[in-house]
Amino acid sequence: MTRKIPGSRRESPAGIPRRIASLLPSATEMVCALGLGDRLVLRSHECDHPEWVEALPYGTSPKYEPDGTSYQIDERVRALVQEGLSVYRVNSMALRRAMPQVIVTQEQCEVCAVPASEVEAAVAELLDPAPRIVSLSPTRLDDIFEDIRRLAGELGVPDRGGVLARELRGRMAKLADEALKRAGPPASRPGVLTIEWLDPLMVGGNWMPELVEMAGGRNLLGTPGEHSPFVEWSALRELDPEVIVVLPCGFGIERTRDEIEALTSRPGWNELTAVEQDRVALVDGHHYFNRPGPRIVESLEILVEILRGERPAGEPARWEWLHVE
Repeated sequence: MTRKIPGSRRESPAGIPRRIASLLPSATEMVCALGLGDRLVLRSHECDHPEWVEALPYGTSPKYEPDGTSYQIDERVRALVQEGLSVYRVNSMALRRAMPQVIVTQEQCEVCAVPASEVEAAVAELLDPAPRIVSLSPTRLDDIFEDIRRLAGELGVPDRGGVLARELRGRMAKLADEALKRAGPPASRPGVLTIEWLDPLMVGGNWMPELVEMAGGRNLLGTPGEHSPFVEWSALRELDPEVIVVLPCGFGIERTRDEIEALTSRPGWNELTAVEQDRVALVDGHHYFNRPGPRIVESLEILVEILRGERPAGEPARWEWLHVE
């Protein structure tokens, strides 16, 4: 969705904006992949790839304390949402200093980035002429590629968007073709459970079930195109997954490792097939899977590696097997 605020000045369709603000990590990665990274003048506090973008000023910050356990973070976020508040705030001074011509944000999840409505309110008061706001809202894999094309069009480089989307699709199709040939018939494929939050338990939705199926697994919970659902532990036990992939949104591997007892201490954990067979993987969910941008290809690569049990050597590690002493 592209919003035009009254009084805003649009670039001509063929023009490339000189000053772009991205308030979403996946959008920042898209802008850079489209060859427009040099036009970025503002990022979100979570934008960290490519590494050099961290030198840019950031224009957002969380309204809650991000430290603490999964349960504590969930409680803080729920309290804000129940009051009808966004969980992030816009830094008005940073926005005014950056003077962007285009701002990229999202509609999909107010826990992931500043929603478009809050951005609109901020720019209406601060910037004249008001910038164009491009809001992304992917829920499935196809939406990610469409967002790349649409963003490229909004930024004046439509051809680059088509090329990038086709390249990413092609790489994923090749990965899936090889993985499915190796996986064999559907009935013989391992049941896979992806866990997006530890306490309370949330399993992967949106594009996550599609990735699991493409990697050669059987997705056990979560529906393609629907938000990630909270579930009861008893339901997960009954499914008895053969592979468990733990990829909490916003957590790197180290933090996931520190929090894993919220999962491993649950009754019956040690009796699960995935645990008995040492097929529980901890993944960097912060940089992969939960960023619907160009690195969705690498997310599929990770799942393929996990299902094959063949993590290649090299650093930094994108995932590791869970080892409980």
